[in-house]
Amino acid sequence: MGQQEKVATSLAGAVSEEISASLAPVDAELERRYPGDPGTRQPVHTVYVPGDAFTAGTLRTWGDQALALLDAHAPDAASLAAVLGLADDLAEPVYSRVRAKLEREPIEDLRVDFEDGYGPRPDAEEDAAAARAARLIAEAYRDGTAAPYMGIRMKCMEAAVRDRGIRTLDVFLTGLMEAGGLPDGLVLTLPKVTYAEQVSAFVRLLEAFEKVHGLDAGRLGFEIQIETSQAILATDGTATVARMIQAAEGRATGLHYGTFDYSACLGVSAAHQAGDHPAADHAKAVMQVAAAGTGVRVCDGSTNVLPVGPTEKVHDAWRLHYGLTRRALSRAYYQGWDMHPGHIPTRYAAVFAFYREGFEQAAARLTRYAHRAGGDVMDEPATAKALSGYLLRGLDCGALDIAEVARLTGLTRADLESFAAPRRGDLTASAQ
Repeated sequence: MGQQEKVATSLAGAVSEEISASLAPVDAELERRYPGDPGTRQPVHTVYVPGDAFTAGTLRTWGDQALALLDAHAPDAASLAAVLGLADDLAEPVYSRVRAKLEREPIEDLRVDFEDGYGPRPDAEEDAAAARAARLIAEAYRDGTAAPYMGIRMKCMEAAVRDRGIRTLDVFLTGLMEAGGLPDGLVLTLPKVTYAEQVSAFVRLLEAFEKVHGLDAGRLGFEIQIETSQAILATDGTATVARMIQAAEGRATGLHYGTFDYSACLGVSAAHQAGDHPAADHAKAVMQVAAAGTGVRVCDGSTNVLPVGPTEKVHDAWRLHYGLTRRALSRAYYQGWDMHPGHIPTRYAAVFAFYREGFEQAAARLTRYAHRAGGDVMDEPATAKALSGYLLRGLDCGALDIAEVARLTGLTRADLESFAAPRRGDLTASAQ
């Protein structure tokens, strides 16, 4: 080997050391505030069921009702493809997967609702409903019939309903503890948050419960529901939602957009309250930027147009829901609300079509990147992270099978996770 060429520098090593020392607090702040995505499965939707309507059979009932709607209004792949405009090569794979999903796992995330969907009740009645929800959810996780994620939406932290919301949460969580402990898939939703101080108060509430029961600090996380204009923009012009994430002290797991409350707060007329209204796009864009890198995920809202009645009306509602879901997916809102059993066939159809139609291209690009092969697109580590994340989401929801991913990429799930895992500062290392 030839003699290595000597490289000249001008700065003393002390300069680099001084800069590193000065930026140490920033390094620590970046680590604390922007830990990156947790790498866990994100459900494609959240289903809300009123506290008095939730039973041990709710999950299966929703799946059966969704299957019955398919049988009645789109009994085969060709008929559903005609309604939704699916390409010929997607029709059968999407349809068969939708039916299989409705039979195997009709709901990915369920929230027993004690807020808007429940309404004012006598205290004893709400106590009993919260205790029943805890018992049924504990039994579902114990016997293997639970959705991957389940929990409750309590009343908000505003003065008029605060005490009732705190009590409902206490009854529910205490019931879970008495039934054997908190399930891994437990999710709590705090609605109608307007001030970061309300988030801080909820954190104190969860801390108190953890202390009483000897739980690890931070065991209880929660979603923040964005339903007021003040949750997006404070009176001083700052983004309130960013303050809320900070106030959650690492406990926030999601930001959920409330389509109708938020639209009404801005004065949008009822006929125009929808997830694709410009006001909705603005709110979700602010949420998305505020949450980026923090590990907090953004969830889209819902449509209130239900697929009920004659076939023509069902098809119209399905096309609307499918279009809104595809629109959200293209904007990186990978989760939304579903309000009716008839929404879940088109939820899964949209999700499965989204991942299957881009599957081969994503697999080819990731394969070239992994093997340092050429191609017509020069991908960077950050893009490889996005490509692997895309494939992992497709696997998690059932749109893709690990065998077909392995066949096209030569990669295992562990390989995909290694590409998806690097944090911002580690991306260059993943390219080595």
